[in-house]
Amino acid sequence: MCGIAGHVAPGQPQAAERTVATMVDALARRGPDSQGIESWPDAVLGHRRLAILDLSDAGRQPMLSSDGQVGLVFNGCIYNFQELRGELERRGHRFRSNCDTEVLLRGYQEWGIDALTARLRGMFAFAIWDQPRRRLTLVRDRLGVKPLIYCARHREIGFASTIAALRSAGFGGEIDPQAVLEVLEFGYVTEDRAIYEGISKLPPATILEWSDGRIEQRRYWSLPEIDESSRVTFEEAVEETERLLLESVRLRLISDVPIGALLSGGVDSALVCWAMRELNADVRAFTVRASGDPSDESADAAHTARTLGISHEIIDMPDADFSLDELIGAYGEPFPCQSAQAMLWVSRSVKLRATVLLTGDGGDDVYLGYPDFRNAWLAQRLAQRLPAATRAAWCVARKLLPDAGPARRLTNFLNYATGGLGERLRAHDGLPYFERRSILGEKLAGRQVPQRQVPASMESARRLLSDTLAYHREVHFTSEFMPKVDGATMYYGLEARAPLLDQKIWEFAAALPPEVRFHGNRLKAILREIARRRVGPEVAFRKKQGFTVPVERWLADRWSAVLGRLAEGTILERDGWVRPGSLREPLREALAARWVPVQLWRLLVLEHWMEKNPPRVHQASPHFSASPVRR
Repeated sequence: MCGIAGHVAPGQPQAAERTVATMVDALARRGPDSQGIESWPDAVLGHRRLAILDLSDAGRQPMLSSDGQVGLVFNGCIYNFQELRGELERRGHRFRSNCDTEVLLRGYQEWGIDALTARLRGMFAFAIWDQPRRRLTLVRDRLGVKPLIYCARHREIGFASTIAALRSAGFGGEIDPQAVLEVLEFGYVTEDRAIYEGISKLPPATILEWSDGRIEQRRYWSLPEIDESSRVTFEEAVEETERLLLESVRLRLISDVPIGALLSGGVDSALVCWAMRELNADVRAFTVRASGDPSDESADAAHTARTLGISHEIIDMPDADFSLDELIGAYGEPFPCQSAQAMLWVSRSVKLRATVLLTGDGGDDVYLGYPDFRNAWLAQRLAQRLPAATRAAWCVARKLLPDAGPARRLTNFLNYATGGLGERLRAHDGLPYFERRSILGEKLAGRQVPQRQVPASMESARRLLSDTLAYHREVHFTSEFMPKVDGATMYYGLEARAPLLDQKIWEFAAALPPEVRFHGNRLKAILREIARRRVGPEVAFRKKQGFTVPVERWLADRWSAVLGRLAEGTILERDGWVRPGSLREPLREALAARWVPVQLWRLLVLEHWMEKNPPRVHQASPHFSASPVRR
């Protein structure tokens, strides 16, 4: 787990060395153990190392081929590297280290990039410079666990693990207003764009090849579609999932540094801790406590730990000593995700005791643990029984129903059952909050996000679950969930591993019919059944709370001084993002109700990010002012 960077600039080796040195410095928190830079006539690679496997100098990067003509920088962990190493040794390769990085390098030389990538089981973002071919190759893992950012123009390309690193070296242009709009709509910038114009995020499961200024991208893996004809029974799905989970946890226990586990009050992290115990791992679990708040899960987590008989430590959230600096420093873009702050706190504390942290991420996403997934499935089933003319009839009838109170839930459900994904994407209150109050300034007024323009149709309603899952993976999962964990853990030099993000688990579960995954009309029924059998019914059927910080309540109480930043004279108002004076009334209403809407939290984080990332006074030289590569 590390930070990687590079710059291919033909004919400008000294300039490239300076930019890569700058990026390597900016990545210091991701790799506190060592750093390295290697140069060729047209390319420079840089690396910051967080040593997990083979702590000796043999594992340092950039790692070079025996003749020095091929170099590699790598961030992540290849869990099946020992198996691949054995295969390469049988083909005559001799290894100098005991780490997974060398397996990538020699595997590339033996098999080529496509055959190598197809063999990999893990989380990874890596870059290879092949001097004889004058080719840079960038690869990102299947689910987008590890980030990889790039900027290309004028026959050059720069890349790094973070936007902040690229920006520090002069890459990218002005702040993208559309990205700011996404922060207000979703609470993050999506994978389709970056906060700065000209910077792109390599999509998950993608290989990018750059050669002489030309870029080619291709996907190397796709998640299976739902197999409606599957004959897999619920019992068979439970047994296979348990087998895959134990195998996945076993692979993620390989480490030359101490390992811990994140334990919430829910099912997924409890199953990971159970599997660690079954595999005779030395388990030490950690939980964040929001003392006195209804969202606090620490008591439930403590009960789970006692049931499993594992060591457990509770970490308290700070009450008054709170600053947004940590949140801004950990993420290269404005990232007002409420649970990100909790993830930062637990990462800071765990780092004092371990360097690898196993988490329960991924179970809800593929085993269908969110209520929205079940609602989509139920609406889809209804839509498949309705005639095509129902959509027009409902559009007339819904005008007669109230748009608030108990009827709102029924109205939304019928919207989904007749309009599909388009109706679902317009149901949440993101940008409309700002539009109703005329808050948006001249830079944002009149703009809209494409997601709110998706047309409603009965056709979409009849496949709503598949559409919802695809949208969730492409937007929420990759743009919010994955960056949250990576940014928080790497900010403290901590490697997060999620057994439920294993590709084999996802390939198996994604193909299961919803009737199996919703068995008994229960959310993530398969994982709950394993928890019932292996941990206990109290854990299996516990109500889901979610891992978050109650910012709506705390901003109106213990953090009210921080909220005061929005009261007057903001950067957002000065620079035209927010209309001057438009926040006074929303702030007054929020403090009177002792409940601060999440939209004001987003503005608060955005304001602080703008303060910490002022516009560049002098524009960089033309070859750094990049425009995005069209996919």
